[in-house]
Amino acid sequence: MYAIRNISLCTKDCLCLYVCPTGATDTETGQIDAEKCISGCRSCVDACPSHAISLIPETFPAPSPKAKRVIHVLRQLSESKAKQELIAGQLAKLESNSKLNLLSCALEHSNLRMIEDLLRESGYLLPQSEEVRQLLQHLLSTNQGKDFPVHTIKKLLQQFQPG
Repeated sequence: MYAIRNISLCTKDCLCLYVCPTGATDTETGQIDAEKCISGCRSCVDACPSHAISLIPETFPAPSPKAKRVIHVLRQLSESKAKQELIAGQLAKLESNSKLNLLSCALEHSNLRMIEDLLRESGYLLPQSEEVRQLLQHLLSTNQGKDFPVHTIKKLLQQFQPG
């Protein structure tokens, strides 16, 4: 297992810099160098006051097979949530009342997260799925800019096996 940082949770307290025995943490880029990270050390995870750092496994298990009926229902529900997201987004653009606008935006974002979770559960967005493998390969074959994490994408492609 190695540490990863959720940059949106990071408050830049930088305690991870002081407790990491290998210097794997970098608050400037928000990255934690998996090559330097000691498997299972947890020093940075335990020290982080904003809980922005967590451990993930070096390899991922194969996805559990789901019954076709379950997949069908999950995808139907995701379609319903997509319609709700669209409606909430349209309301957010039209609403002049700031509180109703905030509520509409929150509903839009909430439905988007729900859609992502439903599709992931239905097997469509699992890192091990063939669709994601093809997406990653496509991203590597096109110009994504200088900050695109090519090394990380290549590493993901090496680790993940299609389900």
